[in-house]
Amino acid sequence: MSGKGGAIALLAVCEVAAMAVWFSAAAIAPSLTAEFGLSAEAAAALTSSVQFGFVAGALGIAMTGLADRIDPRAVFSAGALIAAAANLVLLAVAPGSVTALASRFVVGACMAGVYPVGMRMAASWAAPGSGARRGDLGLLIGILVGALTLGSASPHMAQAFGGVAWRPTLVTTSALVVLAGVAIWGVRLGPSLKPAAGFRFGDALSLWRDPALRLANFGYLGHMWELYAAWTWLVVFLE
Repeated sequence: MSGKGGAIALLAVCEVAAMAVWFSAAAIAPSLTAEFGLSAEAAAALTSSVQFGFVAGALGIAMTGLADRIDPRAVFSAGALIAAAANLVLLAVAPGSVTALASRFVVGACMAGVYPVGMRMAASWAAPGSGARRGDLGLLIGILVGALTLGSASPHMAQAFGGVAWRPTLVTTSALVVLAGVAIWGVRLGPSLKPAAGFRFGDALSLWRDPALRLANFGYLGHMWELYAAWTWLVVFLE
């Protein structure tokens, strides 16, 4: 899709669709508990495995510079398609099994190729500016964060339409991610996309040494707890 507005719009739609698998297990947890007698600890482990996978995937992509070495759309597409397949593993295995936890870990790792990489793609369209004449980088990142929030809530909507039937929710969310993985190739990259510097541990440590960056990171971690805890516990609040 050509043009800045069109590219960002399609990217946001792809982000919404791709994030559908992030909390798909949390959305169906009550149904899994009813059918398989899943314990509260096992249900929580399904969600936690995704978060651990995301951390591992994000570190891996950052340290290897994968999204800088190849077309970021390829990283996004591959992550989405693999996540869609891993999401469907719960259809074939016991939800409390090691295989189920491993599949959710893979989903989280693949989301690291979708969410942060989508941010990078959006930032490639940022207009230059500083001081009184500020660019629109914050707006573009905000659009992607909104898409993330909406997309990560979508499995709850799918489960609401499906009632107690949890299998259609997994199929629906995987289908959305497949569509995102294909449609992302229609997103045109912006002129500001440049190769990033190589990963250096010293730079990572400076994020904690600098007070301003440290506070920003703590704020982001707080947002992660607030948002993801909300989507994880939403089904409990609605029961």
